[in-house]
Amino acid sequence: MADRRDHRQLIDLLEVFLLGEEPSLSGQQLADDVGITFDEARLRWRSLGFSAVGADVPAFTQADLEALRLTQRLLDIGLIDPEDESALVRTLGRSFARLAEWQMGLLAKVVDPDTMSLDQLREVMGEVTPAVESLQNYVWRRHTLAAASRLLLAAPHDEDDGDDTTIEGEDGTVMGVGFADIVNYTRQSRSLTRGEVGRMVDHFEERSLEIISAHDGRIIKTIGDELLFVADGPEAIARIGLELTEEAGREEEYPEIRVGLAWGPALARLGDVLGPVVNVASRLTTMSRPGRVLVDRCLADEIEPNDLFRLRRLRRTSVRGYHKLEPWSLRRASDD
Repeated sequence: MADRRDHRQLIDLLEVFLLGEEPSLSGQQLADDVGITFDEARLRWRSLGFSAVGADVPAFTQADLEALRLTQRLLDIGLIDPEDESALVRTLGRSFARLAEWQMGLLAKVVDPDTMSLDQLREVMGEVTPAVESLQNYVWRRHTLAAASRLLLAAPHDEDDGDDTTIEGEDGTVMGVGFADIVNYTRQSRSLTRGEVGRMVDHFEERSLEIISAHDGRIIKTIGDELLFVADGPEAIARIGLELTEEAGREEEYPEIRVGLAWGPALARLGDVLGPVVNVASRLTTMSRPGRVLVDRCLADEIEPNDLFRLRRLRRTSVRGYHKLEPWSLRRASDD
C-alpha cells in the first residue's frame, strides 16, 4: 500500500500517465525547436497559470513541445491575433484550471492514495482519464457548433420585419444582458452548513441554466451568488428574467432572487461580455426588490409593444457611474 512518504512517487506516476513520459526537455530546447525566443515561450507557459522554470531545467515533455508548436501554428495562420495571444492563453489556463480542480475534488471522494496501491491507482486513471477527455471534447464540439450557428445565422437587422436578430455595430453586438442575484445570500449562508450552501447554489445554477437555455440564452459566468447571462432577442431576455424570479414560487429549494436586465451593444471577448450595458444591468439588479425584475429604458422601448408584458416607469435614481438611471418594472400582462 502507498503511504504518505510515497506521494512523490504518485505524482511521478501521474506525470508519466498524463503527459506520456518523464520530463527531459528544457524550456530553451522547446523555444529553439519552435523558432521563438525563450522569453516568448516562458510568457505562454506563465499565461497558462504554470510556474516558471529556468531555461536549462529539464521540466518539459514531447506533449509540451507539441502544444507550443500548435500555439505557434495558430499564430502563423492568423487564427490568433498576436495582440490577443496572451489574453487567450490566460483564458484557456483559467478555464481548465478550474475544471481540473473540480474534477480532482470529485475523484478524491472515491480514490484514497493512502490506501490504494499504485497499480490500483493506475487502473482507475486508465479508466477515468479517457472518459473525461472524450466527454470534454464532445462538450467543446457541441458548444463550438452552437457558437458558430449564432454567428452564421446573425444577419443585418431589418427594423420593418420585427425580427429579434442581433445587430452588429462598432461598440459590439446588440443583445440583452441580465444579472440574477440571490437575495440575502450572506445571511442565508451563515445559517446553513457548507454542504447545504453548496447544494443551494448548485440547484440555483442548475435550474437557472435550464430556464436560460430554454429561451436560447447563455450563461456567461457565475460570480459567487450571482449569474451573468445574455440573450439575442428582447423578448427572450425579458422572459428569462421573469421565469427566473418566478421559480422561487414554484420550487421551494430555489432561492429568492432579484433580476436586472438591459439592452444594448456589448463586446463579446474571450467568453465574457463587456460594455456599459453590462454595468447598467448590474446596477439595476442592486436596485431591484426581491422577486422583481427591473429593466432599462432601451429594453423597455423594445418590449413595450408586446402584449405579453407590462411595464411601469419608476423614479430615476442615481447610482455609481450613472447620475440618473431610469428603471422600469417588468411583469407579465397576465398578472393584471
